[in-house]
Amino acid sequence: MSENHTLRGVICTLLGGIGWGFSGACGQFLLQHAEIPTAQITLIRMFFAGIILILFNLCRKKKAAFTILKNKKNILFIFLFALFGLITSQFTYLMAISYSNAGTATVLQYLGPVFIMIFVCITSRRLPTLSEAIAVILAFSGVALLATHGDFTKLQLSEECLFWGILSAVGLMMYSIIPKKLISEWGAVTVSGYGMLAGGIIMFFFVRPWTVKIDIDLYSFAALCGMVIIGTVFAYTMYLQGVNDIKEVKASMIACIEPVSAAVFSFLWFKTAFLPVDIVGFVLILSTVFILNIPKKS
Repeated sequence: MSENHTLRGVICTLLGGIGWGFSGACGQFLLQHAEIPTAQITLIRMFFAGIILILFNLCRKKKAAFTILKNKKNILFIFLFALFGLITSQFTYLMAISYSNAGTATVLQYLGPVFIMIFVCITSRRLPTLSEAIAVILAFSGVALLATHGDFTKLQLSEECLFWGILSAVGLMMYSIIPKKLISEWGAVTVSGYGMLAGGIIMFFFVRPWTVKIDIDLYSFAALCGMVIIGTVFAYTMYLQGVNDIKEVKASMIACIEPVSAAVFSFLWFKTAFLPVDIVGFVLILSTVFILNIPKKS
Protein backbone atom coordinates (compact mmCIF):
# COMPACT_ATOMS: atom_id res chain seq x y z
CA MET A 1 0.00 0.00 0.00
CA SER A 2 1.47 3.36 -1.02
CA GLU A 3 1.75 6.31 1.34
CA ASN A 4 -0.62 8.28 -0.93
CA HIS A 5 -3.30 5.61 -0.57
CA THR A 6 -2.80 5.50 3.20
CA LEU A 7 -3.09 9.27 3.51
CA ARG A 8 -6.17 9.30 1.25
CA GLY A 9 -7.74 6.53 3.31
CA VAL A 10 -7.19 8.37 6.59
CA ILE A 11 -8.55 11.66 5.20
CA CYS A 12 -11.60 10.00 3.62
CA THR A 13 -12.40 8.09 6.82
CA LEU A 14 -12.08 11.25 8.90
CA LEU A 15 -14.37 13.12 6.49
CA GLY A 16 -16.88 10.26 6.66
CA GLY A 17 -16.92 10.28 10.47
CA ILE A 18 -17.22 14.06 10.60
CA GLY A 19 -20.06 13.89 8.07
CA TRP A 20 -21.93 11.40 10.25
CA GLY A 21 -21.38 13.65 13.28
CA PHE A 22 -22.74 16.61 11.31
CA SER A 23 -25.78 14.50 10.42
CA GLY A 24 -26.49 14.01 14.13
CA ALA A 25 -26.36 17.76 14.73
CA CYS A 26 -28.75 18.32 11.81
CA GLY A 27 -31.07 15.78 13.39
CA GLN A 28 -30.91 17.63 16.70
CA PHE A 29 -31.89 20.88 14.97
CA LEU A 30 -34.80 19.26 13.12
CA LEU A 31 -36.10 17.55 16.27
CA GLN A 32 -35.60 20.19 18.95
CA HIS A 33 -35.91 23.44 17.02
CA ALA A 34 -37.87 22.75 13.83
CA GLU A 35 -39.95 20.18 15.80
CA ILE A 36 -40.29 17.77 12.87
CA PRO A 37 -41.42 14.30 14.06
CA THR A 38 -38.74 11.60 14.28
CA ALA A 39 -40.56 9.23 11.92
CA GLN A 40 -40.84 11.94 9.26
CA ILE A 41 -37.11 12.69 9.40
CA THR A 42 -36.28 8.98 9.20
CA LEU A 43 -38.57 8.59 6.18
CA ILE A 44 -37.11 11.57 4.29
CA ARG A 45 -33.51 10.66 5.06
CA MET A 46 -33.79 7.02 4.02
CA PHE A 47 -35.93 7.52 0.92
CA PHE A 48 -33.84 10.26 -0.70
CA ALA A 49 -30.48 8.84 0.40
CA GLY A 50 -31.54 5.51 -1.09
CA ILE A 51 -32.45 7.11 -4.43
CA ILE A 52 -29.15 9.03 -4.59
CA LEU A 53 -27.07 5.94 -3.74
CA ILE A 54 -28.92 3.83 -6.34
CA LEU A 55 -28.37 6.51 -9.02
CA PHE A 56 -24.70 6.74 -8.01
CA ASN A 57 -24.40 2.96 -8.29
CA LEU A 58 -26.22 3.00 -11.62
CA CYS A 59 -23.64 5.44 -13.02
CA ARG A 60 -20.86 3.07 -11.92
CA LYS A 61 -22.31 -0.32 -12.85
CA LYS A 62 -25.08 0.55 -15.34
CA LYS A 63 -27.38 -2.46 -15.91
CA ALA A 64 -25.45 -4.59 -13.40
CA ALA A 65 -26.81 -2.35 -10.63
CA PHE A 66 -30.20 -4.11 -10.97
CA THR A 67 -28.87 -7.68 -11.02
CA ILE A 68 -29.30 -8.06 -7.26
CA LEU A 69 -33.08 -7.69 -7.69
CA LYS A 70 -33.39 -10.73 -9.96
CA ASN A 71 -33.23 -13.05 -6.94
CA LYS A 72 -36.34 -13.02 -4.70
CA LYS A 73 -34.26 -14.13 -1.71
CA ASN A 74 -32.06 -11.03 -2.11
CA ILE A 75 -35.15 -8.80 -2.15
CA LEU A 76 -36.41 -10.46 1.04
CA PHE A 77 -33.08 -9.88 2.81
CA ILE A 78 -33.00 -6.26 1.61
CA PHE A 79 -36.38 -5.66 3.24
CA LEU A 80 -35.27 -7.45 6.43
CA PHE A 81 -32.14 -5.29 6.47
CA ALA A 82 -34.27 -2.18 5.93
CA LEU A 83 -36.80 -3.02 8.66
CA PHE A 84 -34.63 -4.48 11.41
CA GLY A 85 -31.32 -2.82 10.56
CA LEU A 86 -31.70 0.60 8.95
CA ILE A 87 -35.07 1.72 10.30
CA THR A 88 -34.32 0.38 13.78
CA SER A 89 -30.89 2.02 14.03
CA GLN A 90 -31.85 5.37 12.50
CA PHE A 91 -35.23 5.85 14.17
CA THR A 92 -33.95 4.92 17.65
CA TYR A 93 -30.86 7.10 17.19
CA LEU A 94 -33.01 10.13 16.38
CA MET A 95 -35.27 9.34 19.34
CA ALA A 96 -32.20 9.33 21.61
CA ILE A 97 -31.18 12.73 20.20
CA SER A 98 -34.66 14.10 20.90
CA TYR A 99 -34.22 13.28 24.61
CA SER A 100 -30.59 14.47 24.87
CA ASN A 101 -28.21 15.78 22.22
CA ALA A 102 -26.32 14.56 19.17
CA GLY A 103 -23.05 13.91 21.02
CA THR A 104 -24.53 11.81 23.83
CA ALA A 105 -26.83 9.85 21.50
CA THR A 106 -23.95 9.05 19.12
CA VAL A 107 -21.72 7.83 21.95
CA LEU A 108 -24.51 5.58 23.26
CA GLN A 109 -24.91 4.12 19.78
CA TYR A 110 -21.21 3.23 19.89
CA LEU A 111 -22.14 0.48 22.35
CA GLY A 112 -23.02 -1.39 19.15
CA PRO A 113 -19.59 -3.08 18.71
CA VAL A 114 -19.86 -4.43 22.27
CA PHE A 115 -23.28 -5.90 21.51
CA ILE A 116 -21.86 -7.42 18.30
CA MET A 117 -19.11 -9.04 20.35
CA ILE A 118 -21.66 -10.42 22.85
CA PHE A 119 -23.77 -11.74 19.96
CA VAL A 120 -20.74 -13.48 18.45
CA CYS A 121 -19.86 -15.05 21.82
CA ILE A 122 -23.42 -16.37 22.24
CA THR A 123 -23.73 -17.75 18.70
CA SER A 124 -20.22 -19.23 18.86
CA ARG A 125 -20.95 -20.70 22.31
CA ARG A 126 -17.77 -19.34 23.83
CA LEU A 127 -16.80 -17.11 26.71
CA PRO A 128 -15.43 -13.61 26.05
CA THR A 129 -11.67 -13.23 25.92
CA LEU A 130 -9.95 -11.02 28.51
CA SER A 131 -9.88 -8.02 26.16
CA GLU A 132 -13.57 -8.53 25.30
CA ALA A 133 -14.52 -8.73 28.98
CA ILE A 134 -12.57 -5.50 29.65
CA ALA A 135 -14.39 -3.83 26.74
CA VAL A 136 -17.79 -4.76 28.22
CA ILE A 137 -16.81 -3.41 31.65
CA LEU A 138 -15.48 -0.15 30.18
CA ALA A 139 -18.54 0.29 27.94
CA PHE A 140 -21.10 -0.03 30.72
CA SER A 141 -18.92 1.99 33.11
CA GLY A 142 -19.00 4.76 30.52
CA VAL A 143 -22.78 4.53 30.25
CA ALA A 144 -23.07 4.66 34.05
CA LEU A 145 -20.96 7.85 34.16
CA LEU A 146 -23.00 9.47 31.39
CA ALA A 147 -26.26 8.53 33.07
CA THR A 148 -25.33 9.66 36.60
CA HIS A 149 -22.48 12.18 36.19
CA GLY A 150 -20.68 10.20 38.89
CA ASP A 151 -23.53 10.47 41.43
CA PHE A 152 -24.87 6.91 41.38
CA THR A 153 -27.84 7.78 43.59
CA LYS A 154 -29.76 9.48 40.77
CA LEU A 155 -30.02 9.63 36.99
CA GLN A 156 -28.88 12.75 35.12
CA LEU A 157 -29.87 11.45 31.69
CA SER A 158 -33.54 10.69 31.22
CA GLU A 159 -34.70 7.09 31.20
CA GLU A 160 -36.04 7.70 27.70
CA CYS A 161 -32.60 8.77 26.44
CA LEU A 162 -30.96 5.67 27.91
CA PHE A 163 -33.69 3.40 26.51
CA TRP A 164 -33.52 4.76 22.96
CA GLY A 165 -29.73 5.16 23.04
CA ILE A 166 -29.13 1.54 24.04
CA LEU A 167 -31.79 0.40 21.55
CA SER A 168 -29.94 2.35 18.82
CA ALA A 169 -26.80 0.36 19.71
CA VAL A 170 -28.81 -2.85 19.27
CA GLY A 171 -30.01 -1.44 15.95
CA LEU A 172 -26.39 -0.79 14.95
CA MET A 173 -25.60 -4.41 15.79
CA MET A 174 -28.42 -5.68 13.54
CA TYR A 175 -27.45 -3.14 10.86
CA SER A 176 -23.96 -4.66 10.85
CA ILE A 177 -24.93 -8.35 11.02
CA ILE A 178 -28.02 -8.77 8.80
CA PRO A 179 -26.60 -7.61 5.43
CA LYS A 180 -23.11 -9.11 5.84
CA LYS A 181 -23.60 -11.89 3.27
CA LEU A 182 -25.34 -9.59 0.77
CA ILE A 183 -22.60 -6.94 1.09
CA SER A 184 -19.83 -9.49 0.54
CA GLU A 185 -21.53 -10.54 -2.72
CA TRP A 186 -22.96 -7.27 -4.07
CA GLY A 187 -21.05 -4.45 -2.36
CA ALA A 188 -22.00 -2.01 0.37
CA VAL A 189 -23.24 0.82 -1.88
CA THR A 190 -25.65 -1.47 -3.75
CA VAL A 191 -27.07 -3.11 -0.62
CA SER A 192 -27.30 0.14 1.36
CA GLY A 193 -28.92 2.02 -1.52
CA TYR A 194 -31.69 -0.53 -1.99
CA GLY A 195 -31.97 -1.02 1.78
CA MET A 196 -32.50 2.68 2.39
CA LEU A 197 -35.03 2.97 -0.43
CA ALA A 198 -36.89 -0.08 0.92
CA GLY A 199 -36.79 1.46 4.41
CA GLY A 200 -38.20 4.70 3.05
CA ILE A 201 -41.03 2.82 1.33
CA ILE A 202 -41.83 0.87 4.53
CA MET A 203 -41.80 4.10 6.56
CA PHE A 204 -44.06 5.76 3.96
CA PHE A 205 -46.88 3.30 4.65
CA PHE A 206 -46.37 3.35 8.43
CA VAL A 207 -46.00 7.12 8.78
CA ARG A 208 -48.53 8.12 6.09
CA PRO A 209 -46.88 11.54 5.63
CA TRP A 210 -49.89 12.98 3.84
CA THR A 211 -51.75 12.89 7.18
CA VAL A 212 -49.06 14.86 9.07
CA LYS A 213 -48.66 18.59 8.50
CA ILE A 214 -45.12 19.89 8.97
CA ASP A 215 -43.74 23.37 8.34
CA ILE A 216 -40.37 23.28 6.62
CA ASP A 217 -38.61 26.64 6.36
CA LEU A 218 -35.32 27.35 4.62
CA TYR A 219 -33.23 26.33 7.66
CA SER A 220 -35.12 23.05 8.10
CA PHE A 221 -34.73 22.29 4.39
CA ALA A 222 -30.99 22.96 4.63
CA ALA A 223 -30.72 20.65 7.67
CA LEU A 224 -32.60 17.88 5.84
CA CYS A 225 -30.28 18.28 2.84
CA GLY A 226 -27.33 18.15 5.24
CA MET A 227 -28.57 14.85 6.69
CA VAL A 228 -29.21 13.25 3.31
CA ILE A 229 -26.33 14.57 1.19
CA ILE A 230 -23.50 15.24 3.67
CA GLY A 231 -24.48 13.00 6.57
CA THR A 232 -25.50 9.96 4.55
CA VAL A 233 -24.36 9.88 0.90
CA PHE A 234 -21.09 11.84 1.23
CA ALA A 235 -20.14 10.37 4.62
CA TYR A 236 -20.88 6.82 3.53
CA THR A 237 -18.96 7.00 0.25
CA MET A 238 -15.99 8.64 2.00
CA TYR A 239 -15.94 5.91 4.65
CA LEU A 240 -16.10 3.17 2.01
CA GLN A 241 -13.15 4.74 0.17
CA GLY A 242 -11.29 4.81 3.48
CA VAL A 243 -12.05 1.12 4.08
CA ASN A 244 -10.79 0.34 0.58
CA ASP A 245 -7.50 2.19 1.23
CA ILE A 246 -6.67 1.30 4.83
CA LYS A 247 -8.98 -1.70 5.56
CA GLU A 248 -11.81 -2.13 8.05
CA VAL A 249 -9.93 -2.19 11.37
CA LYS A 250 -8.06 1.09 10.95
CA ALA A 251 -11.10 2.72 9.32
CA SER A 252 -13.43 1.73 12.18
CA MET A 253 -11.03 3.22 14.72
CA ILE A 254 -10.53 6.48 12.81
CA ALA A 255 -14.32 6.71 12.34
CA CYS A 256 -14.55 7.18 16.12
CA ILE A 257 -14.23 10.86 15.22
CA GLU A 258 -18.02 10.65 14.60
CA PRO A 259 -19.23 11.05 18.23
CA VAL A 260 -16.48 13.61 18.88
CA SER A 261 -17.58 15.68 15.88
CA ALA A 262 -21.24 15.27 16.87
CA ALA A 263 -20.42 16.63 20.33
CA VAL A 264 -18.42 19.53 18.85
CA PHE A 265 -21.21 20.42 16.39
CA SER A 266 -23.74 20.17 19.23
CA PHE A 267 -21.63 22.52 21.36
CA LEU A 268 -21.00 25.05 18.56
CA TRP A 269 -24.52 24.96 17.15
CA PHE A 270 -26.67 24.57 20.29
CA LYS A 271 -24.23 25.53 23.10
CA THR A 272 -24.67 22.05 24.59
CA ALA A 273 -22.51 21.80 27.71
CA PHE A 274 -20.55 18.64 28.53
CA LEU A 275 -19.10 18.06 32.01
CA PRO A 276 -15.63 16.53 32.54
CA VAL A 277 -17.31 13.35 33.78
CA ASP A 278 -19.22 13.17 30.47
CA ILE A 279 -15.93 13.31 28.56
CA VAL A 280 -14.59 10.45 30.71
CA GLY A 281 -17.73 8.45 29.86
CA PHE A 282 -17.22 9.19 26.16
CA VAL A 283 -13.61 8.01 26.34
CA LEU A 284 -14.52 4.77 28.17
CA ILE A 285 -17.17 3.84 25.60
CA LEU A 286 -15.07 4.76 22.56
CA SER A 287 -12.04 2.92 23.94
CA THR A 288 -13.96 -0.33 23.45
CA VAL A 289 -13.72 0.09 19.67
CA PHE A 290 -9.92 0.08 19.91
CA ILE A 291 -9.84 -2.80 22.41
CA LEU A 292 -12.12 -5.00 20.30
CA ASN A 293 -9.92 -4.35 17.25
CA ILE A 294 -6.70 -5.50 18.93
CA PRO A 295 -5.31 -8.32 16.75
CA LYS A 296 -5.76 -11.71 18.44
CA LYS A 297 -3.02 -14.31 18.53
CA SER A 298 -3.84 -17.42 16.51
